[in-house]
Amino acid sequence: MRPLERVHEGYVSSRRVRVLCDHLIPLISPSSSLLDVGGGDGRLAAALMNRRTDLAVRGLEVLVRPGAAFPVDVYDGRSFPFPDKSFDIVLMVDVLHHTEDPACLLREASRVAREAILVKDHLADRILALPTLRFMDRVGNARFGVALPHVYWPRRRWFEAFHSLGLRVATWKNDLKLYPPVLDWFFGKSLHFVAQLSPGAPTSAKENPI
Repeated sequence: MRPLERVHEGYVSSRRVRVLCDHLIPLISPSSSLLDVGGGDGRLAAALMNRRTDLAVRGLEVLVRPGAAFPVDVYDGRSFPFPDKSFDIVLMVDVLHHTEDPACLLREASRVAREAILVKDHLADRILALPTLRFMDRVGNARFGVALPHVYWPRRRWFEAFHSLGLRVATWKNDLKLYPPVLDWFFGKSLHFVAQLSPGAPTSAKENPI
């Protein structure tokens, strides 16, 4: 493991899990069944279950890492091997920018989710967003063999995708404070968002986030 990767693993990753839990837990209904798509080593889902013992969580991954925190099913990266409306909630944290076609996974998530889809991903709106996000992705994921197509969308394109799939944006957050203050100035702020999506009247592509 390279020095930057050691710093990420020991100093950044654990804080990221804790802060993401703080953002996600209020968006999850009591006693929900949750499908964690692309959850990596499963640490985030395990942390959610530790804080919310009422949750029933199942994982789904293209590449299952050794030492995953709970059992994870394998899939082809496009089709979820579950019937329609199989889970209350589908969770996709930093997954969609690892696929060439984020709309495909959003469509599958909409198919199997009864209540909501929770998405954490990136925004490519600010100056130097693209090189910064590519750097972050290499440090955090390259050593695990994760695909890095670097598909980063601006906010408008995310809303266009949600609209085209008939998904309503119920909650939108984009100042997550995932990193300590100095690092957050470079790698946080407007580069990240959490969205709670639900079926219903689609959000207009021109509409500002909540």
